[in-house]
Amino acid sequence: MRAVVQRVDKALVTSNGRDIASIGRGLLVFVGIYVDDTEADRDYIINKLLKLRIFPGGNKNIDKSIIDIKGELLVVSQFTLYADCRKGNRPSFIHAMSPDKAAIFYESFIQMCKNLYPQTKSGIFGATMKVTLVNNGPVTIILDSKDCL
Repeated sequence: MRAVVQRVDKALVTSNGRDIASIGRGLLVFVGIYVDDTEADRDYIINKLLKLRIFPGGNKNIDKSIIDIKGELLVVSQFTLYADCRKGNRPSFIHAMSPDKAAIFYESFIQMCKNLYPQTKSGIFGATMKVTLVNNGPVTIILDSKDCL
């Protein structure tokens, strides 16, 4: 599982001209689900997201977690994080989990985030969305469960 984590002052997800979710200060997270991800991958990413100390605190620029600052979390599914561009010019997505399985996996990811951190919001799985954000820093971190499990 991959997650592109961005520290934001605010973020908004729209689809078909409708606001789907918005947050103030917190994290905007794009998640990609690998073809063989398991609950261990999901749990690793969620644990990291909630404990990642990338917010200012005291005299340090990156010392507090989203929990510490009582920020908001916005999660958006993005299968293109598993694009393979090694051959040709058109990306292949064979490493992304199939849409039917990924939808279930994504929903379990969102539900676990909400259970552990109620200030969680999400985009719509499989929808075409527009994401508007104001980066803070900018601070962007890439997490990959395969690097650590």
